Amino acid sequence: MQSIGVVVIGRNEGKRLERCLLSILSEGVIVCYVDSGSSDGSVAMASALGVYVVELDTSISFTAARARNAGFDKLLKLAPNLEYVQFVDGDCQVAQNWLSVAAKYLDEHQEVVVVCGRRRERFPSASRYNRLCDIEWDTPIGETKACGGDSMMRVNAFKAVGGFNQALIAGEEPELCLRLRTNKGVIMRINEEMTQHDAQMTNIGQWWKRSLRAGHAYAQVAHMHGKNSEQYWVKESRSIWLWGFILPSIAIATSWLTYGFSLLIVASLYTYLFYRIYQYGRATGLTAQDARLYALYCILSKFPSSQGQIQFHLSRLLKRQPTLVEYKSATS
Repeated sequence: MQSIGVVVIGRNEGKRLERCLLSILSEGVIVCYVDSGSSDGSVAMASALGVYVVELDTSISFTAARARNAGFDKLLKLAPNLEYVQFVDGDCQVAQNWLSVAAKYLDEHQEVVVVCGRRRERFPSASRYNRLCDIEWDTPIGETKACGGDSMMRVNAFKAVGGFNQALIAGEEPELCLRLRTNKGVIMRINEEMTQHDAQMTNIGQWWKRSLRAGHAYAQVAHMHGKNSEQYWVKESRSIWLWGFILPSIAIATSWLTYGFSLLIVASLYTYLFYRIYQYGRATGLTAQDARLYALYCILSKFPSSQGQIQFHLSRLLKRQPTLVEYKSATS
């Protein structure tokens, strides 16, 4: 376990952060917590637990990428010979034995540079939005293109590509994985319990902000890497533009000419899209109820995601630095 370091990032995570840190400290590894301007006593609590703490300069925009890089740099100063680094979001609790299982997997598979396991929602029944997160986390096992915020990475591979891109306010993990894969690295998801996530997403306003942030990420990463051979996230961005902005705009603009017929046509297209996504969900093993929920919110998410796309391109054209989009409230 001396070859493993852990970076935890957070902002006003309260009890979620305490659960996270305790789940890691029990494994006997070196831990660094990076705080992005919390006002809930997170820094004092982490320090009291004996965790190394980095407080980010509040005069510079916060991003998860910036926080992870800062934590990584601190770990290497404390333990220069680390082989693996586990990144964890502060709202996640790490499963017992995950760190040793992940490190063993990397030991045995030298071509793999990132390994992740199963991330599950802690309270999937608390709201439909939590349930959607739980569905989102349930991705296929095996080689994959990207990981999420929780994963174990090979230190040398992470250093070789320059770490996370701090200009990204979201989507920093897939963007990093793209560069790692370009550098001949393999990203692997294994069938092991890794973390429990606590979304605490209880209302549509939180879901809207989270979807807006996702749309911003799709636009920004597609702008950065859309011209490479993989055309990364170009298709996804075009889909957001089509379903979230272009089709509804055309339908509304021409409704007076077509006596509302254009609205009916577009409504039928959304119905067809719903059916296709529902069928996909069922094919992947979702229950009928979950497949309907997933399909409905996949379609609805196109609208806040298109707003996020527009925000990115406006910021780019106006040369403004994008700012972090938060959807959570602090916990006691």
